[in-house]
Amino acid sequence: MSETTNETCRIRLRIDLAYDGGAFFGWATQPAIRTVQGEIETALHRILHVEANDPDEPLRLVVAGRTDTGVHASHQVCHLDISPAVLERAVGHMQVPATTALEHRLQRLLPSDIAIHHIGVAPSGFDARFSALERTYVYRIADRGSEVDPRLAGCVLHIDDDLDLDAMNRAAAVTIGLHDFGSFATPNPGGTTIREVKRAFWTRVPSRPLIPDEGLSDTVTSRGYIVPTLESGLVCFTIVADAFARNMVRSLVNACVQVGIGKRDLDWFLGKMATPKREGSTGPIAPQGLTLEHVAYPANDLLASRAQAIRAVRTLPETGTSGTDDTQER
Repeated sequence: MSETTNETCRIRLRIDLAYDGGAFFGWATQPAIRTVQGEIETALHRILHVEANDPDEPLRLVVAGRTDTGVHASHQVCHLDISPAVLERAVGHMQVPATTALEHRLQRLLPSDIAIHHIGVAPSGFDARFSALERTYVYRIADRGSEVDPRLAGCVLHIDDDLDLDAMNRAAAVTIGLHDFGSFATPNPGGTTIREVKRAFWTRVPSRPLIPDEGLSDTVTSRGYIVPTLESGLVCFTIVADAFARNMVRSLVNACVQVGIGKRDLDWFLGKMATPKREGSTGPIAPQGLTLEHVAYPANDLLASRAQAIRAVRTLPETGTSGTDDTQER
């Protein structure tokens, strides 16, 4: 069943996609700057023969998590409200449903650093931004204990230090739960930096072969080489939360790295969590290591209620700190 907007006879589409953020100035459209949203919306106007700034058919995307400049997404979600007649323009001479035709045409027209996974009619109540239950980000680092693979330079940060993962995990554990992340994030005007982190941990990807031992011939074994997985040896920070405020993940990563290389201690990190105030020592780390990996949604019959609930004012019970959730898009 399609989602209707305030206007009658409109269809809401769910678009699942991925992108390499290295050449983009973030997700959100900006004048004269290359962004992911800008590229997709320009392509949509061209495919569907809609003039730019058409008030009746704006073709504006609403995204689950607005990524910053240089940040990637392996699985992003957005929605688009569109009239059935305009959607049918995507079909042309193709003998396929309109959503399939739009998916194929959009993928062919978009640049190679954007990939469309799927386009379909969204279930009733679906909102890419407000219906989301949680977002999962992963930050990848090649430290001194990793083999640096130049092919991964665009999505992995290389640092010339040994990282103490035990110390970093002690810091990461403190972030789990409902907290004000004001030391690590910037709110929108009238917004809040209160977020609920569900999981946060550091791990080193095991060095393992792509080809199992039993699948190797004697010739390959005798050469002493087995094909490794691409991420073998990398240090990864995985964090799952209901939402993220601006710069929150990269600032948490930077703070954990400072602990991991011995420049800061756990007490310093605890102090930053206890006093949610930006003061210059917890700025964001470089963006290229960060990827939005997953966006989770509830069952279809709970989509509308989730969207309504997440718009409510968020508070910390122990302090009374509150604010609207207008940074929920991240």
